[in-house]
Amino acid sequence: MLVLESFSLKGKVAVVTGGAGLYGRQIVAALAEAGAETYIAARNLAALEAVAQEERENGNNVTALSLDLASDDSIEKLHSEVIERAGSCSILVNNAVARSATDGWAHDLEAYDKSLHVNASALFKITHLFAQNMIKQKSGSIINIGSMMGMVGVELANYLGTDMEANPSPIYFYEKGGMINFTRWAASVLGSDNIRVNCLSPGGYESGQPEKFIENYCARTQLGRMANDTDLKGAIVFLASDASAYLTGTNIPIDGGYTAK
Repeated sequence: MLVLESFSLKGKVAVVTGGAGLYGRQIVAALAEAGAETYIAARNLAALEAVAQEERENGNNVTALSLDLASDDSIEKLHSEVIERAGSCSILVNNAVARSATDGWAHDLEAYDKSLHVNASALFKITHLFAQNMIKQKSGSIINIGSMMGMVGVELANYLGTDMEANPSPIYFYEKGGMINFTRWAASVLGSDNIRVNCLSPGGYESGQPEKFIENYCARTQLGRMANDTDLKGAIVFLASDASAYLTGTNIPIDGGYTAK
């Protein structure tokens, strides 16, 4: 196989949780443009359908399905529906994330448990379900979308000169750090079935933050900028495709060098 052909996703079926957000949108585009039959799933079906329609207009095969990661039944229904429609699943991208208990750390257990239920427990369940099909196929790629916040502490200097609250919750840092080690664990138990599990940890995405915050953040990165709407696409196709056939259990920061300083 020629090296460029190894990046093709033609004939593969991909499932992406989320898909309409800042990073999710480019993940979907990358998989679809590379040729994968792509299913995107989240609670906001209308937003997903708009993404799917845009991709179909571009000649890509994208279908929007409903998913509530807080519900066992919903996760199981998504799995059944994808297998019924496509017959298999070659690629799973765990991208969706719940945003609760994010304002500081003065929360009761219920608020933390709500976040952990979706961002940790549901991650385990959906990965297990789709991995069973990959085991039958003796191949597959699972990509967890983490965050560079799972690799570092809070850089309070980023908030200097802004009116932003410099007191983010520990739950996101905790969950994304845990996702990296879950990636290693899953790679260990699934590797004998030729299923690769890797994590991508994006950096901050420029999306209307105060000018001073952007200035501070950019000064903190080696490439001197925040992420844009295409920065994740190449890495997604690489990990999803046969181009990364001997890569598993790793975490790749896509952060402009933020965590290398």
